[in-house]
Amino acid sequence: MKVVTSTTVFQDSVGMRMSITYSEVNDQTGKIIADNKRENRVLTDKTAKSHANSLLSYAQDYIDSLEG
Repeated sequence: MKVVTSTTVFQDSVGMRMSITYSEVNDQTGKIIADNKRENRVLTDKTAKSHANSLLSYAQDYIDSLEG
């Protein structure tokens, strides 16, 4: 099975991009077959882009609320 270990969403010159890191695990033994694999994709789905923008907005609001 493939297990997502992290995701990153960012804007670049191509558009809204998502980077996904995952591990492959043998679902019967629990042994890690492959670790730290990565996939990158440009988000084209409107719903996915909306969710990504909401997360980035939340992150910006959090940073703006920090003292300093």
